[in-house]
Amino acid sequence: MSTDNPLLTALPPKTDYPTYLILLEYNLTPALLPTLHDVLQDPTLTTNIGWDLIHLLLPLLPASEICLNDVARLGNPREVVLKVTESLRQIDFGVGGQDKVEGEETPSEEPKEDELLGSMRRKLQADDAESREIQVTGGTTSSTLGGSSNTVAEPQEATLPLPILQFTSLMSLLSVVHPRIKTKYPSRFLSMTLQAVLATYSEAVRTPHAEEVTSAVLSFIKTISGSKRPHLPPRQSSSQIPRAAKNPTAPDPEAHAEPPSSTETAIQSRLLQSLLTHILEDYILSLPTSDDTPGLAWASRFDEQANPKKAVPGRATYGARFAKDEVLRLRDTTVGQIIALSRDLSITSEDLFLGFENPDTTTDTAATIGEESDPPSSVEDIPLSRTGALYLFTARIAAAQLLDSSASLPTFHTFPHHATAVRLFIGTDAAGGMSSAGTESLALIDTILALGLYTLHNNVIGSPEDDEQFTQYLQTLSLLSANTPSPALRYNAHILTSQILHSHPSDLLRLSFIRDTLEHCPYEPLKESAISWLKTEILTSNPPPQSTTPNTTEKPEEEKDNEEPSIFTTPIALDTLAPYLFPSLTPSFSLAPITEAYQSFKLNFGFYIAVLNLYYLLLTNSHIRQKLDIPALHSNHDIGATFIAPLAQAVDRFREGLQGGGELATEEGVEGVRVGLSELGILEDRLEVVRRGVEVMNGV
Repeated sequence: MSTDNPLLTALPPKTDYPTYLILLEYNLTPALLPTLHDVLQDPTLTTNIGWDLIHLLLPLLPASEICLNDVARLGNPREVVLKVTESLRQIDFGVGGQDKVEGEETPSEEPKEDELLGSMRRKLQADDAESREIQVTGGTTSSTLGGSSNTVAEPQEATLPLPILQFTSLMSLLSVVHPRIKTKYPSRFLSMTLQAVLATYSEAVRTPHAEEVTSAVLSFIKTISGSKRPHLPPRQSSSQIPRAAKNPTAPDPEAHAEPPSSTETAIQSRLLQSLLTHILEDYILSLPTSDDTPGLAWASRFDEQANPKKAVPGRATYGARFAKDEVLRLRDTTVGQIIALSRDLSITSEDLFLGFENPDTTTDTAATIGEESDPPSSVEDIPLSRTGALYLFTARIAAAQLLDSSASLPTFHTFPHHATAVRLFIGTDAAGGMSSAGTESLALIDTILALGLYTLHNNVIGSPEDDEQFTQYLQTLSLLSANTPSPALRYNAHILTSQILHSHPSDLLRLSFIRDTLEHCPYEPLKESAISWLKTEILTSNPPPQSTTPNTTEKPEEEKDNEEPSIFTTPIALDTLAPYLFPSLTPSFSLAPITEAYQSFKLNFGFYIAVLNLYYLLLTNSHIRQKLDIPALHSNHDIGATFIAPLAQAVDRFREGLQGGGELATEEGVEGVRVGLSELGILEDRLEVVRRGVEVMNGV
């Protein structure tokens, strides 16, 4: 070491500690970090100044990592914890990656500094420019044990922004310094730390480096909780930050001789449990939705597993995508770590169930975790994240379902459990009521639908408390099928709604729900769903006659006589629904101005096609036509004159308006005209097949 090195010539006791700190602030550069590392091996010096070096060392990462580790090992642990939590809250993950650490002024305030200090800060920034980016090996598998690495692919360079490096480094420091604190009330320090961790993580996880910051937090929780589960090996990503080797730590100079009470231990455990649920909530909500893959796509994967024959040839299933796509597979891996860690923390499924289904004991405001507040005095003061508890509960079920795990599954039925979850998370008063159903985060909707499909596929539906609970549940699910922007989730919601509706034993209630949807629902896609429900009811209740074979088992006549026929086996059901299935269209299409009529047509196009397809089935299926008396339905409600004929006339009127510079052509534009003519062609084709069906019915 050079004897004229200012870090050595001014070492205490040659100067006092405040003076030495000022000298470091003016002179510390990346080149002097090795010298500082040697200096910090003096426990007395590090105890007195270590905590005040953190804000100087953070801008110099990754080169300063080893010095920060020295501070965590040998500095006063209580002072270091305070400084680390303060530094966490000051990290700026905004555009440009400029980090606000103590001692740095904003550019607008820089002229107020004295000339020497401003010069030194600019020098530090210049010296730091080469060290702000860390180069790591991508596509390799490295082992920090024994300092060996095995290359399995060509190396490539990757970088981490300085704010991410600072976050992961500070989490590493907390893992070292927290176990050193020996006090009667360690939960007070832990509570303060976790509030800062969650507040900062909530910002960090929304950067492109969500996996790196999540891994850092999970490693911290494992260390603090004393989990024996080994940490995962370094990922093949830019998260491979060099870490200093583990070295002995200094004792707490203010150590308390009396060990913490059992209450204190329980509070610390509950704090970590709560943090984990909040971390999972923020992580899942941060996942980008690309290629219609919301969150973990649990709902679609559950449905694929239960109905493998639905797979579309040539299109990758969600299960295959999560198995092959590295980004999606990493989501499963991260959530898998959280599931395992939750068991290490003794979070039971009952804890999670109560956490998201009991609004009186849980809150999403995170009054204790995430926001600065007084330390908790009891376990009851520490809530789990309601949404995080829901995610973790579902993740455990998904792990068992999708991975064929031997883990026991919690008791969870459609009624009352899933119905309660739907009521608490979808279309809530806080979000704007039922009109907001479907506007929730896609990951949350996916989770809710996955739980519903789990109960459906495992035939654990249960019984609703009353008809009101049943219809309210179906109305909410049906709104998801209409309003959710994700096609996959709309489909899952439709499947769940349809099958739960058909599971109810009362045919009158089923008919009533279908009628209410057709009559009152303002969403046209839901009316199309209602027609699908009606079609299922008709086909299920009116199977084709079975031919007599030696294996045919006939029910005894007395048993047939005792069965009450379903209303869908009689003309009553269709007669009741006819005004809403076949409304009179003459005023809408013949009397209204063409632009107004065409807008109404476009809005209801899907409904018209669904009705015509259903009507063609009723007309051409001789068994159903006879049993439900379709000729009487056709004549009694004058369907040909009030519904079919106005549609046919509208096709001619709208086609004329779209072609040859007609009134609609200018308003719709080139693309609008193309789509409009295509829809008119489809409708014309459906009208023709219905016309032929009417001829078949009339014996023409």
